[in-house]
Amino acid sequence: MNAIIKAKLEILPDEPGCYLMKDRQGTIIYVGKAKVLKNRVRSYFTGSHDGKTARLVSEIEDFEYIVTSSDLEALILELNLIKLHDPKYNIKLTDDKTYPYIKITNERHPRLITTRKIKRDKAKYFGPYPNSYAANETKKLLDRLYPLRKCTQMPSQVCLYYHLGQCLAPCVKDIEKKVYDDMINQISKFLNGGVDEIKDELQQKMLDAAENLEFERAKEFRDLITHIDSIMEKQKMVSDDLTNRDVFGYAVEKGWMCVQVFFVRQGKLIERDVTIFPIYNEPEEEFLTFVGHFYEQANHLLPKEIFVPNTIDETILQSLLNTKVIIPKRGTKKELVDLAMKNANIAVHEKFQLIERQEERTVGACEALAQAMDIPIPLRIEAFDNSHMHGTDPVSAMVVFIDGKPAKKEYRKYKTREAAKHDDYGAMAEVIRRRYTRVLRENLALPDLIVIDGGKGQMEVAREVIEDELGLSIPIAGLAKDDKHNTSQLLFGSPPEVVPLKRTSDGFYLLQRIQDEVHRFAITFLRQQQQTNAIQSVLDDIEGVGPKRKQQLMKHFGSVKKIREASELQLQEAGLPPKLAESIFKHFQEISLKKDQ
Repeated sequence: MNAIIKAKLEILPDEPGCYLMKDRQGTIIYVGKAKVLKNRVRSYFTGSHDGKTARLVSEIEDFEYIVTSSDLEALILELNLIKLHDPKYNIKLTDDKTYPYIKITNERHPRLITTRKIKRDKAKYFGPYPNSYAANETKKLLDRLYPLRKCTQMPSQVCLYYHLGQCLAPCVKDIEKKVYDDMINQISKFLNGGVDEIKDELQQKMLDAAENLEFERAKEFRDLITHIDSIMEKQKMVSDDLTNRDVFGYAVEKGWMCVQVFFVRQGKLIERDVTIFPIYNEPEEEFLTFVGHFYEQANHLLPKEIFVPNTIDETILQSLLNTKVIIPKRGTKKELVDLAMKNANIAVHEKFQLIERQEERTVGACEALAQAMDIPIPLRIEAFDNSHMHGTDPVSAMVVFIDGKPAKKEYRKYKTREAAKHDDYGAMAEVIRRRYTRVLRENLALPDLIVIDGGKGQMEVAREVIEDELGLSIPIAGLAKDDKHNTSQLLFGSPPEVVPLKRTSDGFYLLQRIQDEVHRFAITFLRQQQQTNAIQSVLDDIEGVGPKRKQQLMKHFGSVKKIREASELQLQEAGLPPKLAESIFKHFQEISLKKDQ
């Protein structure tokens, strides 16, 4: 514990609020809330913790706090701070799947569509549905019952839907608002559980048609009733009332939490959502934060009721979400919460070993490297590799691994500008200089470890740039390869020495993945450059073929070889004007004849 933290801990207030943990670079890595700031924040720096919390605490170099007037205010502030700073240790729902909804648009001539995005556009949304098939089948049924507009843009004449009886043709007819209002009310009634009433109306229409000897029309009504039955019987009734509700349960094991959400719509359990994540705060506090995030996502619509376990303060959630939050005490409603809790326990128990193994191969591997190299844990690793084809088209690439996993959005490609074509050392120095000059200029995150795909020479030129030119102190490692081009040794130190690391260890496995990834990324970029240069060289002499045409041809044919072999018709099919297609075809014909001679 450093002096700054020690001093701040002594003056923490006995008030509710939020705290922001920072690493050595001043980056906010965790945001939490507390009923009593003094007790909660001090708990991080006293006693022993599990692996995840210990890892968080090991990175904390400073913290800030904000006092609030209530627990609810602290929860709202926490959600806003997480959204603002996106700390790496907080709950992330980015991988959360979206569910389909049926939407009645808010337009002069409304439409019925399926969507996975919920917007504040005054439209009506119904769902979620367990999958696209269920949503689309329900929509098809409603299309046959209620002839709302189908076209996205209003056409100038009636379309096929009008002739099928599935559209009122507002493109050529004046449709009164009352007609739409009646249909929207009927659709809403159907989707909110009034299926039996709709079926009774269809049954009566079927009988009326039969009495009037309109047997084809009677058959259509009968088929619609059968279709409704086939859709609705696939879902099991779990509640006698038809209130839409979400049922939450959670379980905690070894610093991980599993939250299960059951979606109950029209009395039927239609789908569940499962999320497992590490926690660093009290389970009840983490649960409140999770639920706040859950409904902040655009793909989760607030139901009329939410059921939660009896360990949760429902009044805070109710104020936050502005919907009814209930802790069921008995009967089938309590059984639903118990079922969600039971499923959460099973899920976190079954998946924990897999999660633990993944940790060993990612963050655990970083810890193993730190121990072997005697450096701080390299949670951010940046690796570099050069590539060229017999000295031509020299390129370099950088990949980034954060917490032992690739961060592909941060990968970078480089064309060497100053280094000579065959100068690997010069190319490495140039790329290292360009990368970290920019990092310093733009105040970007510095790596905990730089990995060079190469031996002692490349390591030395990288060290000269990093330490002597830029005045930075970042550990630099080299990866030597054997004669089969496989990772063989980890080099570190000045002068570089071999770091003993078992080939079967997770640390060595991480280095292999990093080396393979940076090599793959560099080779891919090299091939792209060669292809670009090749097409530029063979098409440069043809009048009318500029950069856009070259890109158009490559996108259509995929290679220079296929462009050479293409007929005039195939070139026109690629979007070229006939005269230009003829010019390109003749150009390659002439080149081919010269070769034959």
